[in-house]
Amino acid sequence: METLARYIDHTLLAADATEDMIVKLCKEAKEYKFASVCVNSCHVALASRILKDSDVNVCTVVGFPLGAMSTKAKAYEASLAVVEGATEVDMVINIGALKDKRYDEVEKDIREVKRACLGKLLKVIIETCLLTDEEKVKACELSKKAGADYVKTSTGFSKWGAKKEDVALMRKTVGPGMGVKASGGIRDRETALEMIKAGASRLGCSSGIAIVKG
Repeated sequence: METLARYIDHTLLAADATEDMIVKLCKEAKEYKFASVCVNSCHVALASRILKDSDVNVCTVVGFPLGAMSTKAKAYEASLAVVEGATEVDMVINIGALKDKRYDEVEKDIREVKRACLGKLLKVIIETCLLTDEEKVKACELSKKAGADYVKTSTGFSKWGAKKEDVALMRKTVGPGMGVKASGGIRDRETALEMIKAGASRLGCSSGIAIVKG
């Protein structure tokens, strides 16, 4: 159970999440030994205080969920989150720019956020449900070139979430040395294990406890 738990980012990104809900999330993450909690940036300082003496990382999201913010805004959001205690940042790419083939702009967007993370881990959400396979490959290549640590399938706020075929394609594209995070719609142990088998090294889940309990 603990081995599977270490794949999981215990996630609560709902707009109506209260402080009590974040406290509960963090306590669960410590109890089950999840890899991280993933929260909106307004909750980073609280989560960081609760988890300061644990092995659970504090992950937050940047440019979420659309990715259609200015690069300066994303970078500032990332830098502020790191100052407040985030050790991992999940950013959303500029999807429209990717589709327009403005690849330099996409790469710069990722690179600037990575720089703002001050050495902390950066995961790049490519939102696979909005992309062709060719675009998925390109997004992964640009993320790797820009120095990101992971590529991630989905925000969980668009048409659909992670698919094992997308995870496999992303893993094939980035190779063994870069992380792949599957996120969105992973609600049971069987699906979680399918994603890991396909190449995921991290799972974003709001049902982490149910998954590890089987």
